[in-house]
Amino acid sequence: MSIQTKAVYIETFGCQMNKSDSEHMFGLLEEIGYQSTSDIQLADLMILNTCAIRQGAEDKVFSYLGQWHRLKKSRPGSLIAVGGCVAQDYGEQLIKQSPGVDIVFGTHNLHRLPELVLKAGQTGKVVVEIAQQLPEDLPEIPVIRQNSVSAWVSIIYGCNYNCTYCIVPYVRGRERSRTLESIVQEVKELDQQGFIEVTLLGQNVTAYGNDLSPSIHLGNLLESLGAQTDIKRLRFLTGHPRDLTIPIIEAVAKVPQACENFHIPIQAGDDRTLRRMARGYKVDTYRQLVEQIRAYIPDAAITTDLIVGFPGETDQEFMNTVSLVEEISFDGCNTAAYSPRSHTPSANWDQQVPEELKHERLRFLNSVVNDVAKKRNQPYLGKKVEILVEGYSARNNTHLTGRTRTNKIVNFPGTNELIGKLVSITITGANPWSLIGTQQHSEDSCELISN
Repeated sequence: MSIQTKAVYIETFGCQMNKSDSEHMFGLLEEIGYQSTSDIQLADLMILNTCAIRQGAEDKVFSYLGQWHRLKKSRPGSLIAVGGCVAQDYGEQLIKQSPGVDIVFGTHNLHRLPELVLKAGQTGKVVVEIAQQLPEDLPEIPVIRQNSVSAWVSIIYGCNYNCTYCIVPYVRGRERSRTLESIVQEVKELDQQGFIEVTLLGQNVTAYGNDLSPSIHLGNLLESLGAQTDIKRLRFLTGHPRDLTIPIIEAVAKVPQACENFHIPIQAGDDRTLRRMARGYKVDTYRQLVEQIRAYIPDAAITTDLIVGFPGETDQEFMNTVSLVEEISFDGCNTAAYSPRSHTPSANWDQQVPEELKHERLRFLNSVVNDVAKKRNQPYLGKKVEILVEGYSARNNTHLTGRTRTNKIVNFPGTNELIGKLVSITITGANPWSLIGTQQHSEDSCELISN
């Protein structure tokens, strides 16, 4: 008996892990007759895959659900589902705040989504299922990739740290690594399907393998993928500085496919702030880590995450963070004003920094971050770099866009036959956020490297 096709629309907030989870949702739902649609007006099932890392992201969830509830009334029989970190946190409370929701599922029971959807559709009753931890045997979940060039592969779930500002351990649980064999097999299949680049994902990807028996580390995985697959590029994010060890750095330096790009969140450039955040290292420890990376891989790009306005942060402590950005000379920084989150100690602390001051500090920090990033991009001028072409630029439909091995965005004029290819182009312009290339100044300024 054939399965009647229905349409599913998924809106994804948050990190790459959430985007990867959404691709798995598409794969799971295809098994019960759902096809993806980019037009929510056509959707029989609307899924909001949520993020709880900031209050603004959480507020956006309830704004969307209010709009979707009105849309649902115009489409009798349609369903609204909420997954991800807000769902894991709120559980049944989410139904009380958004009565139009039909299904709530958490981060640990994604594999159960088809059953939950079928149950809600058949009974007409609200279905809420929140598991408190991942199953003992991690199931292999089907996936429909939303990109034909680069793919995300989750290798570890959860986080064992208890940073005082972070809700991730509460909503994602403790660390659980996939087996090396299952990851190698998935990457082999991606290579056979024509993918050029794979990004290895985890809430704390640098802790990969610590919980396996016998234990291994991320460097071992990179070496295995380099030896056993023909994938052209390997990346990983995001990790904790304490778990980024010399053997991992050595593996990046040694494995040809491993890209020279490290995202290492420091969060603050002041020792007292780091101690109150419970990060478990000092600024000087981080400096030494950066020195080790640059000793092994001089041209490596290093990016980070920074929080401003942490409770009790003084002007001097904030300026210590600013000074560190200039000292380390980061290639880029993800910056955010501190946002109190439920289930975290710092949310209830005294000396909360006023919102106006937090945003004033954030604006100043961003101006410094941009100046430093532009300086880091200047040495690329006149150089040839390898670009993986991802598609057309969102800002200029006559330009293609792609990334260097160091994860720099490059825009250059070109045509669609280059999409999905590795090409060598010459850099002619640089700003804080991207590089510009051209094919106009020499015959060989855009060379095909690989299919």
